[in-house]
Amino acid sequence: MTTTNTPPTAQALEAALREALAPTVLEVIDESAAHAGHAGANAEGYGTHFRVRIASPRFEGKPRVVRHRLVYDALQVFIAQGLHAIAIEVL
Repeated sequence: MTTTNTPPTAQALEAALREALAPTVLEVIDESAAHAGHAGANAEGYGTHFRVRIASPRFEGKPRVVRHRLVYDALQVFIAQGLHAIAIEVL
């Protein structure tokens, strides 16, 4: 795994989720600026706290905890880049 000192972007997370889960609905919102001064926030004001709204056929028949795990697994690579928190809304 390649790591970088650049925080992840909403576009990068979106691309990873599209590749891993083929969502029918996807919205990735960077809420990092609202968390300035909180644990896990960085000086850049982006790339640490995200909200993901997602629907995917791969979620069908799976309990909520498994759906969330699929999202976390798809975004695991971004943890080393500074991703601190993900709020997941499965639609």
